[in-house]
Amino acid sequence: MNSVVTKEMRKEVKKYVDTADDKVVKMFYAVMEAEQEEDWWDKLPKKVQAEIDDALTELDKGKGIPHDGVMKKYSKWFTR
Repeated sequence: MNSVVTKEMRKEVKKYVDTADDKVVKMFYAVMEAEQEEDWWDKLPKKVQAEIDDALTELDKGKGIPHDGVMKKYSKWFTR
């Protein structure tokens, strides 16, 4: 996107925010705060990220044990 388009978009956003109700302003603010926070995923070691990605890929292929199956098999672990 070139800077002229971005500049025009910025003008439109400013106009919109200036006339928006409280709910919309709070939503914009929440988006801005979320953008500034560091994502917990980025804090994970690369090896852990890769292992999670591998696990999700296996689940997408139908591999893995459904939650109900795990609960049935290990229910005694979860009782007091």
